[in-house]
Amino acid sequence: MTIPRGTAQSPKYQRLAADLRRRIAEGEFTTAAALPVESELERQYGVARNTVRLAVDVLVNEGRLVRLQGKGTYLREHPVLDHRAYGPAPCLDPQDPAPLDCLATPGAVYRGEADDSGRELTVDFEMMIVRARVDIAERLGLRPGEAIVVRRQLRLLDREPYSIEESHYRAGLAAGTPLMEPDQIDGGDEAVLAALGRTEIGAVDHLVARMPGPEEAQWFQGGPGVPLVVQTRVTYDRRGPVRVIETRYSADRSRLVYGVGDLAARTTLPAPAAPVDPARADAP
Repeated sequence: MTIPRGTAQSPKYQRLAADLRRRIAEGEFTTAAALPVESELERQYGVARNTVRLAVDVLVNEGRLVRLQGKGTYLREHPVLDHRAYGPAPCLDPQDPAPLDCLATPGAVYRGEADDSGRELTVDFEMMIVRARVDIAERLGLRPGEAIVVRRQLRLLDREPYSIEESHYRAGLAAGTPLMEPDQIDGGDEAVLAALGRTEIGAVDHLVARMPGPEEAQWFQGGPGVPLVVQTRVTYDRRGPVRVIETRYSADRSRLVYGVGDLAARTTLPAPAAPVDPARADAP
């Protein structure tokens, strides 16, 4: 077995890491058995032990492999959950008897997806009063630094960190309501908003990928090279923006699914195609 050719600037250990990624993507290795030991990979590829070690380090940093003391190196198993990031649901506006396409209650969506996958969903709630960041203030039509109410949900699936969600509210909107309590609300925050006459009927999502900060990395327990997917949703009713929901997911265990256009003929969204592995993207 030989290491694929790379550019003149591509170190040998990086080319070895790319080939190991290919073998992982093709299912050659399983989570049940350890990968070949370093001496075996050294023999397979005809390279020095240090080259093998550096290549494996790359995949450990990417969150693909994990070293277990005294047991060997294994594929890191993070079951990927498809989260339907946008799910319209019919609702009624007290001012208009015609049904509208309102946003599905996020809590119900997460719960249903966990149940469908046979996994246990647990959520920890927190409430904070903080100064609005510049981007949050701009989206809510506030001045930077104004006080806002933040409701945070820390979601775990089978006790493994899954997402951090923070809903940002104007202080005047949340004051005197259950939104000021650090507890789960029956019917979700959406029930409180509806009672206030602020039923969310539309949203705009912004998606970015970035590396986690130290506290985020500690909570998600991901590999040092695993990025976060950050979904920032601004919800609206007919009067304007209602809240900003920022949700952070570990990229190695979450996949966001969006439906576009008329999906009336489908009872469920089709399963997304398997992602293309970067190691194979340039293969002939």
